[in-house]
Amino acid sequence: MMKLRPPINMHAFALDGYTLSRCWGKMTLKFAVLFLFIIGSYRASAQNYLVSGRIIDSLTLQGVSGATIKIKNTTKGTVANPDGSFKIEVAAGAILEISAVNYHPVEVKANQSAPIQIMMTSINKTLADVVVIGYGTAKRSDVTGSVSSVPKARLAEIPAPNVLQAMEGTVAGVNITTGTNAPGESPSIVVRGVNTITGSSDPLIVIDGTPFQSLSLNDINTNDIASIDILKDVSATAIYGTRGANGVLLITTKHGKAGKASISFSNYAGPEYFAHKVKPMGPAEYVQKYADYKLEAGVDNNFPVPNQYEQENYAAGKTTDWLKEISQQGFIQDHNLSITGGGKDVRYFVSGDYFSEKGLLKGFQNKRGSIRSNIDATLASFLTVGANLYMTLNNFDGGRVNLQQAMQMSPYGRFKDPDGNYTIFPMSGDLAFQSPMLGLTTTRNDRRENFITNVYAEVKPFAGLKYRVNASYNYLPTLYQYYQGRLAGDITNGSATVSNGERNNWVVENILTYEKNWNKHHIDFTGLYSAQQNREYSSTINASGFINDALQFNALQGASTFSASSSYIKTTIVSQMARINYSYDSRYLITATARRDGYSAFGSNTNKYGTFPSVAVAWNMSNESFMKKAEFIDNLKLRGSYGLSGNQSAVVPNSTVTTFSTTSIPSGGKPTTGIVADILGNSDLKWESTYGANIGIDFSLFKGRVSGTIEGYKTTTKNLVLYRQLPAATGYLNIVSNVGKVGNKGIEVTLRTQNIISGDFRWETNFNFAANNNKILDLYGDKKDDIGNRLFIGKPIYVIYDYKQVGVWKVGEDPSKQDPGAIPGDLKFADLDHNGVITSDGKDQTILGQSTPKWTGGVTSAWHYKNFHLSVFIQTVQGVTKYNQLTNFVDYGGRQNVVSGLGYWTPTNQSDVRPSINYVNYLNYGYPQKANFTRIKDATFSYTMPNSLADKLKLSALTLYVTGRNLATFTNWFGWDPEANYAATGDTGGNYPLVRTFIIGANITLK
Repeated sequence: MMKLRPPINMHAFALDGYTLSRCWGKMTLKFAVLFLFIIGSYRASAQNYLVSGRIIDSLTLQGVSGATIKIKNTTKGTVANPDGSFKIEVAAGAILEISAVNYHPVEVKANQSAPIQIMMTSINKTLADVVVIGYGTAKRSDVTGSVSSVPKARLAEIPAPNVLQAMEGTVAGVNITTGTNAPGESPSIVVRGVNTITGSSDPLIVIDGTPFQSLSLNDINTNDIASIDILKDVSATAIYGTRGANGVLLITTKHGKAGKASISFSNYAGPEYFAHKVKPMGPAEYVQKYADYKLEAGVDNNFPVPNQYEQENYAAGKTTDWLKEISQQGFIQDHNLSITGGGKDVRYFVSGDYFSEKGLLKGFQNKRGSIRSNIDATLASFLTVGANLYMTLNNFDGGRVNLQQAMQMSPYGRFKDPDGNYTIFPMSGDLAFQSPMLGLTTTRNDRRENFITNVYAEVKPFAGLKYRVNASYNYLPTLYQYYQGRLAGDITNGSATVSNGERNNWVVENILTYEKNWNKHHIDFTGLYSAQQNREYSSTINASGFINDALQFNALQGASTFSASSSYIKTTIVSQMARINYSYDSRYLITATARRDGYSAFGSNTNKYGTFPSVAVAWNMSNESFMKKAEFIDNLKLRGSYGLSGNQSAVVPNSTVTTFSTTSIPSGGKPTTGIVADILGNSDLKWESTYGANIGIDFSLFKGRVSGTIEGYKTTTKNLVLYRQLPAATGYLNIVSNVGKVGNKGIEVTLRTQNIISGDFRWETNFNFAANNNKILDLYGDKKDDIGNRLFIGKPIYVIYDYKQVGVWKVGEDPSKQDPGAIPGDLKFADLDHNGVITSDGKDQTILGQSTPKWTGGVTSAWHYKNFHLSVFIQTVQGVTKYNQLTNFVDYGGRQNVVSGLGYWTPTNQSDVRPSINYVNYLNYGYPQKANFTRIKDATFSYTMPNSLADKLKLSALTLYVTGRNLATFTNWFGWDPEANYAATGDTGGNYPLVRTFIIGANITLK
């Protein structure tokens, strides 16, 4: 049925003029308002514009990932990309508010014309940063043990082929020593003093959570490292049990970040020079030295120089600068390419690096190529997997010159023979000194590879619980081939050595973690079960007596004499660990850890396993209500710890079993190989165990302007593994036993200050100081010193034990009552036992110092003005005494050249320090000398390109820099370098001068 509408009332529209005009006016007003609103909105939209820029850390110059950019007085904002870049639409005159965790907030005016660069200053990044603590991470404010971090600015800004070179002197309590500057050699590192006598003092190296054994840090590309944290006190290192006594280096490499693919280039190159050159005597000095020798020795000849070849060159006016001949222009370069990116579920990082160093001395070089890739994939909300692959190839090939021989060679020696070959004996007829150039005639292949594979899977079944399995494999093959032939003066008609070795290990770790927060309580638990296997194999063949030098080491079967050796070692470790962290209201914190390790190098008794517990507590005092009034205190934390860790390196595999050595005896006119008793086994051998206590204060004052750490520690290592001599009647020479005790105690100070923050200018300083007192507390249980091995109870492990020089005997002095065998020009030693004779039985020898530093320090100052940055690092090492082998010359009848400026005693110039040329060092005096030094280690001047200019070049970021390393050394040491080890005899191939390097580099990130 159709529904009818009501009839229309026509009177309703019968409006008078007034009413109609009023309605029309209202409608017109509404339309006008709407029109103006639309036009205004359009105009406002037209006045909005897009602002782009980049937010960077003022110290590291790295992008601040996740920074929040907000338009002031609005709710509109955005978040910065992983590289710190951002884009946002703003209205004219808008103010941007920039904030990020642990950074001071910044306000800047939006710039329409060009991209803007925003510097953010850390509030106190060291206390708020997340640090790696072993099998996990923690905020530094929640850390209870002693954990130090290498300043990230050092890793980002200092171009160094080895990460230890960038670390040297920058972390309190971590002593890094560069014994040789030869390309490819790695410095040594000791954390908080030496804890063992026979074992290794090297800290455990852990990369991305995986522990490695016998890994050279020279294999690690420094461009790939994101952070380095160092566990120093026993409570922090006990989590690694048997391998934690010497500290732990936790290296975290870079991983992919979600976002647009980012491509970065890092390149640097520069020349190398002698930081300090020690010159041998020149022609005139050498001739005068020989004249002085003849006068003192009563030699009567008319020759100005001793030997035939020298005399011929002297007559012809021909000289050779041997130091110049062995030297070349050094050069160093590194080229790195990395790509990172990914999405929410998959992230990747790939890098490739090529490093090359051409040494200052001919033949010394190192080429290294490396590739690293990793991928992290979230397969489900509860499952993440990943893989990390790394490969590095090292090449140290090349015959090398000899610095020590060049220093001894006469400037009148014959450089080459008539055939154009290097003269084997340049000072013939003296056959004691060979040419320093002969190494260049040899063939030497020295190569090392390193392959690391790591995969993991992480499961999170529910909130707070996480299970992770890590599986790693490490393979390190090595190759060494060497041949020296007739041109090198080989008297056996050529000799060859071929050596192959390989080390491989695998590690499987099962890690379970649980974390829960309720009310003001926080607790997290970490449990570990792991297994590790290490295998080492090596074989060496030596051969000599070849028909010719054509095939060198490629046809050893052509030699007339052979010898061979090989070795194989396999060890396994099984471990369990549990750690509990508890905190209440971020004020009171406690950490308890226990680890149990089983090591196959021990016998079959219960000592195969060791348990290593620790406990640490901390009090965040600044979080207490009564501290609120102390507004100048940002953070104040007190902490203390006590624990036990072990050192497995002191236990050589198979040292718990009885061993024999081989010998050769004549039998029937032919050599017969047999075995003789050597070391008596000890099935009761135990771990070396280090007990340690640590107290510390972490503080931050005046809104982060002053912050730092003060720590004190004391450790005692018991059950030292030492070899004791046995009576000959037992038939054995030695037995390995747990005897002896060593102690270390010290103090460490780290201080960071922001001295000036004024507009575009900032000045910051990092300071560190560490003092360590090392002491042998006991040796063999009888409280007696071991003079033969220079081990003294109550003294440091490495001491300088020698005669005390008190001058040089002068003409007219009577040595008969102190040293009857001495003559004028001989060194004068103190007769400590006052018996009228200087003897070598220990009664006239004393401890003159220690070869490890008593204290070390470092200062880094950084100045920033707009986009320009200058950083200078100065280190100091004090309280060191070393034998100075360069000054310990034996002149061999006036024939050996010596160092210019060293000086010597003569009847007319009676030195009170140096002996005469004829002095015979029958006491084997080592010429100890103070080796303290202060060094301007490096300085870097850099320029970060503004975004506006970088954007025009289609770049995301560009930094250009110039760095100088080893710029100046202040020391009283006479020689090449107080830090380096210089040998005067034996294998002197490691003698290498300190290098000063000037580098130009660029870090580029593409859009």
